[in-house]
Order: sequence, then structure tokens, then C-alpha cells
Amino acid sequence: MNARLLPLRKPNGLRVLDLCCGAGGLSMGYYLAGFDVTGVDIAPQPNYPFTFHQADGLDYAARHGHTFDLVHGSWPCERYATVTRWRGNPGDHPDLIGPGRQVMQATGRPWVMENVPETAAAGLLRPDYLLCGTQFGLNLRRHRGFETSWGGGGDLVPPCWHRKGLLAFDHKGERAYADAMGCTWMTSLEARKAVPPAYTHWIATQYLALERSTAA
Repeated sequence: MNARLLPLRKPNGLRVLDLCCGAGGLSMGYYLAGFDVTGVDIAPQPNYPFTFHQADGLDYAARHGHTFDLVHGSWPCERYATVTRWRGNPGDHPDLIGPGRQVMQATGRPWVMENVPETAAAGLLRPDYLLCGTQFGLNLRRHRGFETSWGGGGDLVPPCWHRKGLLAFDHKGERAYADAMGCTWMTSLEARKAVPPAYTHWIATQYLALERSTAA
């Protein structure tokens, strides 16, 4: 996405580091909430719409995480996702949730960790927030858990509404799914691993409200 085509927003003067950012679905949510966003991923991300560094997320966070106001980590989910057992061997993929949490904690900054709900079911991730597209009026089902340094609470979103015709139940093609997530700048292949910006836009509002209440 060309920077000139980014949606308008009101900057809040804060900087977020998005580790394992992929093509930027969750980065866009933070951007819409007013953050300046820097993304890091071990793989090239030619369509990432913000400042990007190709690097190992653990190493980059250890070196630079403390310079940001908020640190986000979407550590690889393939080891835990049910779909991996259908298509491959979970043991072939790294276990980075524990190391990822440790490196984010070591930054001394507030942090957010996102992953598939299977990690919460296994006790690997504390689901302070468990979100689905239908909670934000999106025509899709995609559950993701979020563990945060400040815990849960705050405003609550409505429960999931899994209805007939919902994408992920009725197959209408990968491009339709990507667009329904709000990830219109991505290729269909990039969008397979993406998460809707609406999720982190909402998470960011929780963080900002907590910061305002703490400062009052």
C-alpha cells in the first residue's frame, strides 16, 4: 500500500513495534488507533505499508524493544494450529511463545501477544481477550487470543455471531476473505496468515484508555 493511500487517522504520538508482522494486518489496526508503526519479520514483506525491518524478531526486540511505547508479538502459530496437523508436522515448527514473552517482558515496555486459540486451550497463552471477526461486524470467523501485560478487563465486545453465509463456513475464495478482513492491500497468499486490523484497533483503544486512567 502506498503511504499516500493510507487511511486518515489522528496520531497519538506513540510508537509500536510489531514483531512477526507479516504483511501488516495487525499493524494496520495500531496505525488506525494513532500509533506510528514499525514492523519486523524474518521474511521479506514487500507489501507491508509501514516502516519495516527484515530481522529475527527475538533479536530485534532484545536490541530495540525498549525504545518503543508498546511491543506486539505474533509469534509463529504453526506449531499449535490445528491446521498444521492436517497439512504437516507441528514438531517441524519452532516454539516461540515462551521465548517471545520473555523478550517482550525484558523490554520493560507494555506488550501484547497474539496467537491462535489452540495456544490458550493448551495453557501456553493467557486469553485476556479472545476475539472474532463477527464481534466487529466483519463477515468472517477468525478467532485469535491476545495476552497483554496489563491483563484483561476494559470494555467488552459482543459475543461471536456465527451465522449462515459467514466466510470460513461458506467458501467464496481467498480474495473475498482477505477483503472481508480489511486486508485489501495484501495478496491472497499473504492474507492466509493475516488477522483483521479491527482486532488490534480495539486492543489499542483498551491500552490507551488504561494509560489515560493511570495518568489521571
